[in-house]
Amino acid sequence: MFKNNIRYTYFLLLLILVGCAKRGNITGGLKDTLAPTLKMSFPENFSTNFTGSDIKLTFDEYVKLKNLNKQLIISPPMKYEPLILPTTASKFITIKIKDTLQPNTTYSFNFGQSITDNNEGNPYNQFKYVFSTGKNIDSLAIGGRVKDAYEKEVASFVSIMLYEVNENFKDSVVYKSPPRYITNTLDSLKTFRLENLKAGKYLLVAMKDENNNNKFNPKTDKIGFLKQFIKIPNDTVFELELFKETLPFKAYKPTQISGNRLVMGYDGKQDFAKSRPKLILKNNTEVIPTLITQFPKKDSLQIWYKPLKADSLNVSVEKGKYQQNFNFKIKVQKKDTLNITAVQNGNLNFRERFTLESATPLIRFDNSKIKLTNTVKTEIAFTTEYDDFHQRLYFDFKKEPSQKYAFTILPGALTDFYEKANDSLSYKLTTKSETDYGNLIVSLQNVKKYPILIELTNEKGDVLASEYSQSNSKVTFNLLEPAIYTLRAIYDDNKNKLYDGGNYLEKRYSEEVVYFSTPIDIRTNWEVEQAFDLSLPYVPQPKKKVAKKKNKL
Repeated sequence: MFKNNIRYTYFLLLLILVGCAKRGNITGGLKDTLAPTLKMSFPENFSTNFTGSDIKLTFDEYVKLKNLNKQLIISPPMKYEPLILPTTASKFITIKIKDTLQPNTTYSFNFGQSITDNNEGNPYNQFKYVFSTGKNIDSLAIGGRVKDAYEKEVASFVSIMLYEVNENFKDSVVYKSPPRYITNTLDSLKTFRLENLKAGKYLLVAMKDENNNNKFNPKTDKIGFLKQFIKIPNDTVFELELFKETLPFKAYKPTQISGNRLVMGYDGKQDFAKSRPKLILKNNTEVIPTLITQFPKKDSLQIWYKPLKADSLNVSVEKGKYQQNFNFKIKVQKKDTLNITAVQNGNLNFRERFTLESATPLIRFDNSKIKLTNTVKTEIAFTTEYDDFHQRLYFDFKKEPSQKYAFTILPGALTDFYEKANDSLSYKLTTKSETDYGNLIVSLQNVKKYPILIELTNEKGDVLASEYSQSNSKVTFNLLEPAIYTLRAIYDDNKNKLYDGGNYLEKRYSEEVVYFSTPIDIRTNWEVEQAFDLSLPYVPQPKKKVAKKKNKL
């Protein structure tokens, strides 16, 4: 009996030990990489003679909706967005239609990548639910690609729209009504495909719809279009170029920001070098002398006036056919004072002009009270140019390499609009050796027409250097700072030495911009010779080596 008890006790201990040994973390096996699939739908997918308002989709596993507001595309668009439930994980998705459906119309719900499995987030890629309120499912399709007319890369989520051209069609439809059919380019894709289309004549439009309302707002949206209507069926691969329209001039009510200055916002990137608005400031019937300048880095004008006693003022604005009057109250505020700052600090590059900025507009200059000397105190001749619109004073002089310069500006050399003069000012500048810079020679090939504007930009798109050619196929950029540049060419159709965007109502495309495919690496003491074939489309090649270095300077 005792031996049996011992054996029984050993047996129990062994079971306990084995049980303890098996304890640990649960391993899940292979990772789930399969996307969910649709098991069934009510009504069935691709149904005809649809008359209901509820749709139920059943999947083979638990799914959840991700970024539905960005991913889901309903074509044709609905005035009232359907309710799509649930917002939590489920094997079912219900669509409740709130809109009145059009007769004999094929509707498509493209969920993009918004339907994912609950565990790993595997997307049910480009799942579409399609039905028709008529007897047939429309099955025609068109495709194409989108590019940006000015930028190197096109934005994500560009809408592609078709507007039916019938007896009620007007060009203004893009501002007022949703399109007949719509899709978008989704994330980084540059191509599009519109499906389930009916045969007919259409206006094809691309739009970066910032407000997501399927209507064109020139103030915020970019647009691209084809001048000619298209007919479907059509096997053409269409290309649409997005551009931002230059808005017509429109002024907004001025705001007082100091005791002697107003700021007035305006619409559009205006070319004030050609034509500035006419502004008249009045205190009752008395015309107040003013100066008009650009507010730095904003679409606003500064209206400078001398201090006065008044409760309210009136300003009339006129530019071309545009006219507007504004009445506004003014208050006693602190006045702006003269303050001079230098744009360059220490180093002065060979491609720059030494520049002073003034906090208040300057009206008089006495160059006899300004002296420029070099390292050995020899006086250097200079000339000045004042940009009254941007409140900048430029100094031109012959710069020598590896030289130190000193500007001495005596009191009274600069006088502003309020008859205030500068105190003593001094600035020290240094130039580098020519070997600290690099040169770039661009050989243009297959140029369709002249004049042409050649620009070098940084990664942000800021123009760092530009050259204008009216006939020469070789363009030289000397003494460039070492950096990685982007090279582009602009066909200057209106010869204003600027890029000009298109206009939808005028059926005018943007001026053509061509980018060189690879970055240009400019290094110290090197000369780069680069052929630029303008007939080749831009193809990003970030890993490819840049232009070949020819020889040292």
